[in-house]
Amino acid sequence: MLKPKYTDYDLECGVDEAGRGCLAGPVTAAAVILRPNFKHHLIDDSKKLSKIKREELSKTIKENSIAYSIQFIDSRKIDEVNILNATILAMHKCIKNLSVKPEFLIIDGNRFKKYKDIPHETVIKGDGKYLNIASASILAKHARDNYMQNISKKFPNYHWFKNNGYPTKHHREAIKKYGLTKYHRKSFKLFDEQLTIDF
Repeated sequence: MLKPKYTDYDLECGVDEAGRGCLAGPVTAAAVILRPNFKHHLIDDSKKLSKIKREELSKTIKENSIAYSIQFIDSRKIDEVNILNATILAMHKCIKNLSVKPEFLIIDGNRFKKYKDIPHETVIKGDGKYLNIASASILAKHARDNYMQNISKKFPNYHWFKNNGYPTKHHREAIKKYGLTKYHRKSFKLFDEQLTIDF
C-alpha cells in the first residue's frame, strides 16, 4: 500500500507525466487532489499495471478526486522548448486547470519549476511511493495511450496502437521507410546510428 500523502495538507496535489521518452505524440501530464482518507490497494506506478487495470483505476481515481486535470503538449511545442520544459509546461497547465487551488504539490522526478506561490517537493520514483502521484501517473498514461490509439488509425504503419510512440525497433524502421509525420518530435534522435567501420 502506497503512502496517502507527503504532507498533512488536505489539498495536497500529486503530479506526474507520461510519454516523455517517446519519438512521437504529446507529453501528457496529470494533477490529482484525492479525497481525504481515500485508499486503494491496487493503485501503483502506472507502468506496473495492465491497460485494462489502468482504465478501471482511472474511473475510480476521477470519482474519488476533489479535483483532477489532464493536459497535453504537442510535438511541435516539444521541439520548440525541449522535452524537459514541455513536461514542466504540461504540469503547470494541469495545476492551473484544477478547479481547486492546491495547498502543496508533490511531483514525480527531480526537476520542476515553482508554480506561482504553491510550495512543492519533487520525489524520485514518487509514483511508486505516494497514492496521489501514482494516481496522476495512471491518469496521464491512460489518457496518452488513448490519444495514441486514436491517431494510430490515420498512421497505422508506425504501430502506435502497440508502441504508443515509444522508440521500438519497428517504430524506427517505419520512420526510415515512411518518413516523419506531424506527430513526430523532430528534435529527437529518431534513427538508430548504424555501425560503420573505416578501413
